[in-house]
Amino acid sequence: MTTTYFFFFFITVLLHSCHTLMGADDFVRPMDRSLLGLNNEEKVSYFKLYWHDIVSGKTPSSVEVIPATNKVNTTAFFGSVSILDNPLTLGPTLSSKLVGRAQGFYASAGQTEVDLLMAMNFAFIEGKCNGSSITIMGRNPSIFNKTKELAVIGGSGFFRFARGYAKLKTYSLNLNTGDAIVEYNVYVIHY
Repeated sequence: MTTTYFFFFFITVLLHSCHTLMGADDFVRPMDRSLLGLNNEEKVSYFKLYWHDIVSGKTPSSVEVIPATNKVNTTAFFGSVSILDNPLTLGPTLSSKLVGRAQGFYASAGQTEVDLLMAMNFAFIEGKCNGSSITIMGRNPSIFNKTKELAVIGGSGFFRFARGYAKLKTYSLNLNTGDAIVEYNVYVIHY
């Protein structure tokens, strides 16, 4: 009996010691900035892309997954949610060079106006940005507004620790199909 008691006492003391030594109570610890490459000078990057929101045809790049509720004013499509995997090209035509995909969602968040909440990643597939992404999020007011801004809230790879903004301008909108092409001018600060 004393051997069993001693064994459990020893294990308890050992586990408590490991817990204390590892600092499990303090899961956030300071870190050397240079280990993350943060001693390097920040870069500022700019690029212009065209975002193709294709909702019509046999292979749409954006699909509504939650329809607008009919409990509230439906002229603003309040409550609808669409998932997107839109092409990002260098020019305004879909045949322009494909440099990435915009993957995320937009939701109609306005009850009286078409105001979208957008959250998406621009996942790049070309050049030095290949495999990197930036995350864009924010309020996108009516497509009929001349210009709009969304926030760049993060990034990966080439765009680690990214922050900035994207200026949007509707390039074209087909009122019959709902397809749209939007020009994105993106300004990003990153390491």
